[in-house]
Amino acid sequence: MIFLAVDIGGTFTDLIAYDPQTKGFLQAKSLTTPRDPVEGILDCMRKAKIAAPDVGHFIHGSTTAINTLIERKGANVGLIVTRGTRDVYLIGRGNRPDAYNILFNRPTPLLPRSAIHEINERMYASGEVREKIDLKQLREVCKTLKKQGVDAVAVCFLHAYANPAHEQAAGRIVQKMLPKAYVSLSHEILREYREYERISTTVVNSYIGPKVGGYVRDLQKRLAGLNFKGELAIMQSNGGVMAPSTAVQRLVMMMESGPVGGIIAGAEVGKALGYRNVVSFDMGGTTAKASLVRDGEPAMAEGYYVGGYASGHPVMMPVVDVVEVGAGGGSIAWIDEVGALKVGPRSAGADPGPICYRLGGKQPTITDANVILGRIGAEDFLGGEMSLDRDGATAGMKSLVGAPLKMDAIAAARAVIAISIAKMSLAVREVSVAKGYDPRDFAMVASGGAGPPHAVTVARELNIPTVIIPRFPSHFSALGMVMTDERHDFVRTYFSELGDADFTILRRIAGEMQTEARGLVSRDKKLDAQVIFDLRYVGQEFALQIPVTPRQLAKGDVKAVRASFDAMHEHRYAHSSKDERIEIINIRLIALGRRTKLSLPDISAARDAPKPTTRAVVFDDNKAVPTNVYARDDLRRGQNIKGPALIVEYGTTTVIFPGDALKVADTGELIVSVRNA
Repeated sequence: MIFLAVDIGGTFTDLIAYDPQTKGFLQAKSLTTPRDPVEGILDCMRKAKIAAPDVGHFIHGSTTAINTLIERKGANVGLIVTRGTRDVYLIGRGNRPDAYNILFNRPTPLLPRSAIHEINERMYASGEVREKIDLKQLREVCKTLKKQGVDAVAVCFLHAYANPAHEQAAGRIVQKMLPKAYVSLSHEILREYREYERISTTVVNSYIGPKVGGYVRDLQKRLAGLNFKGELAIMQSNGGVMAPSTAVQRLVMMMESGPVGGIIAGAEVGKALGYRNVVSFDMGGTTAKASLVRDGEPAMAEGYYVGGYASGHPVMMPVVDVVEVGAGGGSIAWIDEVGALKVGPRSAGADPGPICYRLGGKQPTITDANVILGRIGAEDFLGGEMSLDRDGATAGMKSLVGAPLKMDAIAAARAVIAISIAKMSLAVREVSVAKGYDPRDFAMVASGGAGPPHAVTVARELNIPTVIIPRFPSHFSALGMVMTDERHDFVRTYFSELGDADFTILRRIAGEMQTEARGLVSRDKKLDAQVIFDLRYVGQEFALQIPVTPRQLAKGDVKAVRASFDAMHEHRYAHSSKDERIEIINIRLIALGRRTKLSLPDISAARDAPKPTTRAVVFDDNKAVPTNVYARDDLRRGQNIKGPALIVEYGTTTVIFPGDALKVADTGELIVSVRNA
């Protein structure tokens, strides 16, 4: 049975499939269909000639969830909270992330104050009941919500993370009285303290619930209509997959479900080639993303702000730590009010797309710039499926960018690329230098349709010595989904000084979370679990996550846990205080359901040297130079190529600059040694 993965991006929908019998891969790419994303999936399946009954495993990642939130096209949400906490969500935090910006605005709430309703109920932080829930009052609130025409309801009671009994009772009544509404209960989404972040996460889940949940159910229905009988899995932001039934309940976990697939694949490819420390660089049609992989494991964050730290919505869920900038192939070049050249964050997307797509786009983009410079071929784009309009791109670049800046089209295109490289380099710095890591100690794994044309330049900017262009780079996120395990993250707040912690209670909590995990992970999968303590010095605000071994948990080995914390603090902040008291805030459990790992087969050894064609390409100045153009399918393992050169394949082109050197790995990856790095 075929393993199949589909990644829906802002511009293209990518499909990759692996047949275990033939050990062959199939790939397809189609323009994303925003009005009906499933149609783009089916179009890819038709192109790849894959029948639904032949698919045994279908893994899916999508931008539907994050787009629904960012574009504010979600549901009409009602929020039910404990009396006295009505304004917690609207007030948010008192910090000012952008202190000197006089135009700074806080995140705009997803619902008005009139949609927030209080009821009498109260738990202590210990989980004891202080005031029983007023069910009569709750029923009146449900009647009001019905009159307000809500499509979704979020329930978030004070200290429900410690004892969810009141939320469970409220959930039963809300679902009975509002049977058509999508209902989110905070304890089912997040069992962790911090009221504002917990409310925000629950509200976001309800806000996207009807649309994204409907999309998941529609995908299931339409696949079933095609006689698909295999296993459908949904990609999560934490780098794992989940069942559709889990996804529909915790849709907030789909926020970054597309990009993380490429990071997982980058970690696997890096390890296979002997590079355990890599920077994953993914440039698609709308954005460029960077993430750090250290010792073979992607960096994780326990929450992030959808839409940016300054004015985004906090989502307190584990997510692969990604820095994203508005620099994709479709990012638009424009002149601001003072005459400065800008690139992005606005994107031409799939509709109308760059000028060269011939789909009605009128504004020049990064893709247009690459076509003008000859780095992307007008005739071999998408394997020749799509002929590009170089003359149209040149005219648009000259009139809208070149003329205001008194440049010709070539110089304007180079300027657009230079600005985009600067933006993308800052993203890589943020995941490496800003966190205490030297980029020179890492290799870069570049993916996405627009990644290989720019990767070497970004690496040179940061003195990264090696760039790896994996196989299927323009389908790399989809490939990563095929390599992914099932994953579920759990958290419970437990507050105590570490020396006073009751390890009997901690073992019980860990056992309860593991039991819950066993109910979510497919029964045919081996379950691996990792316990983590959130620890900090007494008086600190933020904690470090410290893995705890089964032996340390069983024996209550405070000394060993403390030593791990001190070592982590020393590494992260260059100091530690071994005599200071530390406290535990949360206990976490990461549950992995191990799936079959796919490995890419070796390619054949080099025989006759492939015969390249030539193309005039602009590199470091405004003069075009004759450049060898190789078809990637013709390359053989061990082959060496010196720049300048272009390596063309379905979906992307790798640009090798003068002075750079490329070697083909046994498994087909292109390993580029970057000059001056």
